[in-house]
Amino acid sequence: MTEAEDRKPQSDEARSAFAQPDGVAPAVEDESGTTSEFAIPEGLAPPETTGTESEGSAFSTPRTYSAKHAPPAFTPATGIPVVSLTKDVPWQDRMRTMLRMPVAERPAPDLPHKEDEAGPAVPRVLDLTLRIGELLLAGGEGAEDVETAMFAVCRSFGLDRCEPNVTFTLLSISHQPSLVDDPVTASRTVRRRGTDYTRLAAVYRLVDDLSDPETTFSLEEAYRRLAEMRRNRHPYPGWVLTGSSGLLAGAASVLVGGDAIVFVAAALGAMLGDRLAWLCAGRGLPEFYQFTMAAMPPAAIGVALQLAHVDAKSSAVITGGLFALLPGRALVAGVQDGLTGFYITASARLLEVMYLFVGIIVGVLIVLYFGVKFGAALNPDQALGISERPLVQIAAAMLLSLTFAILLQQERSTVLAVTLNGGVAWSVYGAMHYPGGISPVASTAVAAGLVGLFGQLLSRYRFASALPYTTAAIGPLLPGSATYFGLLSIAQNNVDKGLVSLSKAAALAMAIAIGVNLGSEISRLFLRVPGGTAAGRRAAKRTRGF
Repeated sequence: MTEAEDRKPQSDEARSAFAQPDGVAPAVEDESGTTSEFAIPEGLAPPETTGTESEGSAFSTPRTYSAKHAPPAFTPATGIPVVSLTKDVPWQDRMRTMLRMPVAERPAPDLPHKEDEAGPAVPRVLDLTLRIGELLLAGGEGAEDVETAMFAVCRSFGLDRCEPNVTFTLLSISHQPSLVDDPVTASRTVRRRGTDYTRLAAVYRLVDDLSDPETTFSLEEAYRRLAEMRRNRHPYPGWVLTGSSGLLAGAASVLVGGDAIVFVAAALGAMLGDRLAWLCAGRGLPEFYQFTMAAMPPAAIGVALQLAHVDAKSSAVITGGLFALLPGRALVAGVQDGLTGFYITASARLLEVMYLFVGIIVGVLIVLYFGVKFGAALNPDQALGISERPLVQIAAAMLLSLTFAILLQQERSTVLAVTLNGGVAWSVYGAMHYPGGISPVASTAVAAGLVGLFGQLLSRYRFASALPYTTAAIGPLLPGSATYFGLLSIAQNNVDKGLVSLSKAAALAMAIAIGVNLGSEISRLFLRVPGGTAAGRRAAKRTRGF
């Protein structure tokens, strides 16, 4: 083809209106995909991407977002109210107030001062929080107090959007810095529970140190102190605990009208029962059978004294042995959880109390049944003569509280206070019931309310848990005699009378638990408690009918 022919215009079939004009460089086509009206125009630089993902999402973190200086997750339509939290009150009250607030109304914490500029290691903080909550829950602390302590630990390291959740055997906590970040959730199961109020007090001191804004406390230091708490041995050896259980039963027998012979018999039966319970625990038997075996020796000694025609009150011996076994600590914690809105945990605790109580009933009923068959003259209408010796009864009540505190492994610095608290409780109960003629249920509730009030005041003064100041003090108020007479009536085929007596025992137990909780709430009601400027201390409103 010649050069002239090459310049010759082509036909219409060879040309198109969409053909690229001469002199324009052809575009490089990408056959791997198609274009759309949302494609980036040519000549415009694409945005810089910092991740490996090629596509974004509505839930992806913006490029300008910084976790260290994160803005509030959202703002309510009414704005965020100003909440003034005074720092000269116990951390329990401050954290409980914030827990009862909605998430949007909680004030932001101060910048974390216990870690470097990179911020706290969130998984490690959550793990430390769960370990602290595990020790508190295993020690018998109420669910709300456990959540309060967990929330305080998280906020001390700058994690403000944390939600702890406590049930009877499971602890969980979730942290979400903002709505554009993925939440971090961790959980821990409480498989073993034991009573050691010395360890409980040490955990409270650790949480108090972590919550102090004036001190610098690292995660490593917190882990070190937590490990020391777990390694520390109990403050009292086993033989002291066995002797204390015997003295507790002896004091309880004197409290219900026993003499020196009854004191020795009840102490011997309780110590034998304690050793049998330890033997069953070493063999891996559940607590139900441990309580069954522990309840049999005091009942057997009481029946043996009656068969031997010894001039002693066998009913006082058996009643004293029951005082050392009644699960008053678990009952108070269960009722407290129910009153504060933790119904699942409260149901589990009360179910545990019922199982332990049934174990005690089975052990005593077996002995009483054979005692009745062998001709033991056990009288369910026997008068115990409690009101005849008020000074002796007060001394016995104080000894009972003292030995109960030792069994709970309390610190030596709290034993005197709880002993005096127990003496005051029995004095109030005796003055209202015997000279005053007030019903035992109402007298027990008032006395238990004073126990809760004084225990809460002492705990606020020491910035510690209220359990060491209240649990042992309610020992003299436990319904040991009503329980025994109810079981004896059932063993003698007088079921109706026995159920009435057991119902009275249950009413007394509920009066103790409700009284202790009410006394604690009264102390918080009238003392200065942090809260909002417009509203006071928040409480749950779940079942108000609207």
